Amino acid sequence: MKLALAICALAGAALCSPVFAQTAAPATPAANGATAPAAPSSSVSQAGQWTPPYGQPVTGLTRAQVYQDLVHAEKDGQYQYLNQTLYSHG
Repeated sequence: MKLALAICALAGAALCSPVFAQTAAPATPAANGATAPAAPSSSVSQAGQWTPPYGQPVTGLTRAQVYQDLVHAEKDGQYQYLNQTLYSHG
């Protein structure tokens, strides 16, 4: 019974271990004279990382830009409309 359990555990570990493997570029060129692939461009992301739609860069806003947006929303009524409709608790 213990032998069967040990065999199942080893088989499971052997089958699941490639899931955690990372791909890495070879350290040296291939023996046939081929060169190693170039470093990936910035538009190509690694697996598991979020990429913006259509490859557009995502830039953050400065505090001044956020404040300008707030002032603009207050002046044109967006801020008041959201407070009355979306954020009202009554």
